[in-house]
Amino acid sequence: MQEYISVTGIILRQSPAGEYDRHIILLTRERGKVSAFARGARRPGSRLAAGTNPFAFGVFRLYEGRSSYTLAEADIQNYFEELRTDYIGACYGMYFAEVTDYYTRENNDEREMMKLFYQSLRALCVSSLANPLVRCVFECKAMAVNGEFPMTFSREMPFLPGDEDLEDSSIYALHYIAASPVEKLYTFTVTETVLEQLQAVAVRYRKHFIDRDFKSLEVLQTLC
Repeated sequence: MQEYISVTGIILRQSPAGEYDRHIILLTRERGKVSAFARGARRPGSRLAAGTNPFAFGVFRLYEGRSSYTLAEADIQNYFEELRTDYIGACYGMYFAEVTDYYTRENNDEREMMKLFYQSLRALCVSSLANPLVRCVFECKAMAVNGEFPMTFSREMPFLPGDEDLEDSSIYALHYIAASPVEKLYTFTVTETVLEQLQAVAVRYRKHFIDRDFKSLEVLQTLC
């Protein structure tokens, strides 16, 4: 008799597999990134259908095969229903998922990236937070979590060209993003000038540290 494992996680992406199945990529607290198949999830009325959609967060029961896991049950605590009716917000979320997928690995401790992805999706659902600011914070913090972002910024000793032009408020915001716990990231707003500088920093550092393009970002850039 096969033994099940229970993991807390969030769906990064899903794709069709076979005639009725789904293949999911799940980021978990216990085992890092996990690949699993959900048998029959595409059948009408399947109890696994909703629990295998992107952004679904909850407890997943899996059993382990030779090369992948099989999903048996999903107890979903947050479907992020707000993003189902917000096309632009969902596009931001898909971009965040693709970046998270890029950075995370199987059997690694990916709790910080999971928290960042989850909290960033929550921030997209808050009307008082501008999506472009949420994106800047997510991009910068994702690089910081993975050791690729300066913990301090200085006009006198710029890490990349352009840092010497940052205003004090922008430097303060970048320090806050790099050093703050994920749970406290989305607690501030900025002026248009500071947002423009944060956006420029995020673009510079992403191009410097990340060696690939993201399809979801290409889509997002055509919309915003």
